[in-house]
Amino acid sequence: MSSIGARLIPAWLRQYQLATLPTDIIAGLVVGVLVIPQSLGYAVLAGLPPVYGLYAAIVPVIVYAWLGSSNVQAVGPVAITAIMTASALHAYANQGAEQYVMMASLLAMMVGALLWIAGQLKLGWIMQFISRGVSAGFVSGAAVLIFVSQLKYLTHIPIAGSSLIGYLSSMQQYAQQLHPLTLLIGVVAFALLIMNRYGSKWIWRSWLSSSYAKWAERLFPLILLGIAIVLSISMQWSAHGVATIGIIPQGLPAFTLPYLPDFREALNLLPTAGLMALIAFVSSSSVASTYARQRNESFDANRELTGLGLANLVGGLFQSFAVAGGFSRTAINVDSGAKTPLASLVTVLVMVAALIAFGSTFAPLPYALLGATIMASIIGLIDIATLKSAWQRDRLDAASFIAAFIGVLIFGLNTGLVIGLMVSFASLILQSSKPHVAIVGQLAGTGHFRNINRHDVVTYHNLLMLRIDESLFFGNSESVHRRVLEATKQYPEAREIILIMAAVNHIDLTAQEMLITLNQELATQDKHLHFSFIKGPVMDIIEHTPLLTKLSGQVYLSTIDAVDALKEA
Repeated sequence: MSSIGARLIPAWLRQYQLATLPTDIIAGLVVGVLVIPQSLGYAVLAGLPPVYGLYAAIVPVIVYAWLGSSNVQAVGPVAITAIMTASALHAYANQGAEQYVMMASLLAMMVGALLWIAGQLKLGWIMQFISRGVSAGFVSGAAVLIFVSQLKYLTHIPIAGSSLIGYLSSMQQYAQQLHPLTLLIGVVAFALLIMNRYGSKWIWRSWLSSSYAKWAERLFPLILLGIAIVLSISMQWSAHGVATIGIIPQGLPAFTLPYLPDFREALNLLPTAGLMALIAFVSSSSVASTYARQRNESFDANRELTGLGLANLVGGLFQSFAVAGGFSRTAINVDSGAKTPLASLVTVLVMVAALIAFGSTFAPLPYALLGATIMASIIGLIDIATLKSAWQRDRLDAASFIAAFIGVLIFGLNTGLVIGLMVSFASLILQSSKPHVAIVGQLAGTGHFRNINRHDVVTYHNLLMLRIDESLFFGNSESVHRRVLEATKQYPEAREIILIMAAVNHIDLTAQEMLITLNQELATQDKHLHFSFIKGPVMDIIEHTPLLTKLSGQVYLSTIDAVDALKEA
């Protein structure tokens, strides 16, 4: 095959094995059928007509299947990008559906462009700076907002806002518009979906085998959708004031030239697009990397950026809103036997069939059922387990979780995420500013050195050995300086001060000046400063600086060499 063909045709397709075709087809059909209600619901969550959920599950999925990093990740509309779209475009809600749709597609293209640019700049490492606490707190807070926002479909109350306070305020203001029949339909649907999701042990597994029970649980939302449509027709719910989605336009998503905003509009959307790109990448790469490890496959974060970016960029030209990798749909895809992205292409065919042949079938479907579906599925995203774990093991990460969670609820998605990130970075700086400096001794009969407070070790009256467990920079240099001087006062007989640098990967200019000052201060006390275990890259930085040229002691290759040379009998 020519080099051009090799670049245009993905590796998975060039190396495709026909033996995997049956399982890919089955997985694609299963995912396509099961996520139809979810796709319709996420479009509604984004403030768009339901049909746009199907649009978002066609072109972006094709592009990602061709260019994405994962063989099994199922990309499409997801809750987080949907509600971020609604939050970002809240100001356009009253400007007409056409304008809102164009802005949603524009936002998807902006997200895609940022992701693609990040991929070209090899910024895949950026996901490392979103801590587990921040991401879990943000998603949990967003899940609460999503849950509350969907109450408008269960109650017929026109709830609006971008924060919990805004939603609750508008609910109180328009409470008199509550529609009892809509509420009854929504509450019953929600209760059934919750029982199906969390009561499977009693509902299905009590009389079905484990495998059949799993499929019964997954098919139940689709069965409920069908029942709701039948009941809506037979009982004429729309004539009694129950809002239904109406006839879905037939046909495929059309190519649409992007809306060109003025500079102010683009500037207003850019921060949201950046945060959406960050969240979409973090969630998608988390799913893709997890399944890559399970399948012993490689994962390329930069390729994920490029694939996801182009999926959103091209999708925006075909009436899609922002998409990402979905946890639940990917799990279904894998459990159904998907081996390659061909399964996603089969899913696309299911969506196309739904658009062409079944548009009128969904017309009687109540919005209350879509709202209940989203509410039932979103509860699982409220991650209390991570908060409990962080509180037990790492209070600073727990603080990041709480900051992001409360920030989202009070100030909205964008500000809440920024607050979580600021607390996370502040925690990182706090930890780095107080590095662990341990006084160590020698394990008898070995060349190993351990903390004197944790191990039974041998110490020497003329030696003070301190192990610095952090790189040295302007943020912690004074803390290290103070700790070393405190240790010298604690052991006044020690004349040889050995700093073990095995954990130090960098020493910046401020830290070098601190060590020079420390060397001078110790020299006035008739004490000598020594270093051991300096790494090569660190030595390259300080080798010809006054820190070493004016050092009162010596630099030793290892700590045992320093001890053998300096200890007194």
